[in-house]
Amino acid sequence: MPEDRPTMPPVMLHTEAELARDALSAPLFVRAVRLARWADPHKPVGAGGELLADDLRAAAKELDLDDDEDGPGYAAEAWQLALDIGLVEVDGADDGVVDELADRPDGERPDLPDELPNARPDTLPGALAGALPGAETAGEGSPAFASALRVAPDSAASEPTGTAHPGAELALFTGSGSPQEVLDLWLAGLETVLADAAAPDLADLVDQLGDSGELDLSALDWNPEEEADFLDGVLGNLYLLSALDEEMLDRAVPLPALAASMIVPDDMDEPTDAVLEEVSDAMMRLDEQFRMLAPTGIVEYQPVDEELIEEVDGEGRVAEPERSTGDVDEEDVARYGMVKLTPLGVFAVRSRMLEAGVEAPVVGELAEADAETLLAALPHFPDIAARAEAEQWLAGRQPADAARALLAAARGDDAEAPLRRLTCQQTLTLFGAQAEPALREVLDDRQLGGLARVWLAEQGVGEVPEPPEDMVFWLTVDTIAAQLAAGGDSEELRDLVRGLADGSGGFFDTMWRVEHPATVEVLEAMGRLHPDKKAAKEARKAAFKARSRA
Repeated sequence: MPEDRPTMPPVMLHTEAELARDALSAPLFVRAVRLARWADPHKPVGAGGELLADDLRAAAKELDLDDDEDGPGYAAEAWQLALDIGLVEVDGADDGVVDELADRPDGERPDLPDELPNARPDTLPGALAGALPGAETAGEGSPAFASALRVAPDSAASEPTGTAHPGAELALFTGSGSPQEVLDLWLAGLETVLADAAAPDLADLVDQLGDSGELDLSALDWNPEEEADFLDGVLGNLYLLSALDEEMLDRAVPLPALAASMIVPDDMDEPTDAVLEEVSDAMMRLDEQFRMLAPTGIVEYQPVDEELIEEVDGEGRVAEPERSTGDVDEEDVARYGMVKLTPLGVFAVRSRMLEAGVEAPVVGELAEADAETLLAALPHFPDIAARAEAEQWLAGRQPADAARALLAAARGDDAEAPLRRLTCQQTLTLFGAQAEPALREVLDDRQLGGLARVWLAEQGVGEVPEPPEDMVFWLTVDTIAAQLAAGGDSEELRDLVRGLADGSGGFFDTMWRVEHPATVEVLEAMGRLHPDKKAAKEARKAAFKARSRA
């Protein structure tokens, strides 16, 4: 594996069956399936597979959206998804248009082209259609621009040029598909919606028509790669939060914080007005994108309160909240938008990362690994994932045998050994009394006897022999070395150093004599971390003695 391959923290995934059920119940896909069934035996369609005006209204009624002013738009979106993923197939329409929209490669986002191919004049508003370079002929084209130039949500064809009928893929969503097949089809549909979310609004294209009737691409201020990368980065940040923060598993992220994570530089203490304006613009963009993505099931989204959106230079912008030094009102924060990845969303983002070459482990992958591999991996896991991974590893093993394997893997004088032993000790807390024989077997082991006594004491078992003094101090050095490897100069380690040094007279005079590979490193760290100057000086002197002895 290349050393520079990006690596994400492990996440916990639902089972394929659970994820497939979530995919089947996603609102946009439910509507697409309903319309695909409604198309039986066939429906007349326009050149790009779009429904005729009367049928579009009928489709909205089929979805129980006939009383919703946005009903035709929702129906058109669902119909387009059905076309994209093969729930509906078209015969007799313009093959170039339908193939471009339905068979484009997943995730392909080419550079901005000089022309706008594959957009037929009869599928676009008149003024824009006449302005398209190369409108007379359709050629090989860009999926990003195919998304940008889709039919407006509530538009419909005026004359039929083909017929649509239920497609071969419909059966996968209606009972015959395995969970994996359902998820693959759902991911394909998600890619089309992500491409649409990263595309400019059709109205923006119309606004860029020049006096000559030509489309002014330079004034569009849109780059498909950059827009797609921005959205991918936002989803990646949500993924990281889901993996690293146990509390975020069930909590949504405020949209302003998410936008700021993409815009505000890490070293900027107080954002400038220009940066805040960028954050506001990003919020508006993300608000629109998350509204599009929520029906796919990838996110749960509470949109920005419309009352907070103000017109600035003809464009919508989120009004900046009043600065307050008091407690933050959660209801006020929620008005600015709240978003979280669903379990299906975590699965989707991970799948896309894997395709992009990112290492994205999942909890449970080490269930069949040996103890050495487990102890090497767990220190780099978030706490909740580490515990879940250890539990799955233990589930298929006899407690005593598993404990012996962990203890054997924890031995060693290499630089990583202290952290392995600390991880072993933490993992052993998951064991019950059945592991006791394995722990008693190592009571006289210099490297393992200390942690074995700690485990036995925590279990409340009797007849635990007192450790010799040299074992106590060896365990002290080992524990601090492990803490240094795990978290560096953490506040927890500072408290540990202070408590150890202050609780025993002549502590450092004994410490420098400990025969442990990390003795010098530990004493130097204690000299750096202890808040008392006198104690810190004693630690540095002890480190010098230990180094001289070595």
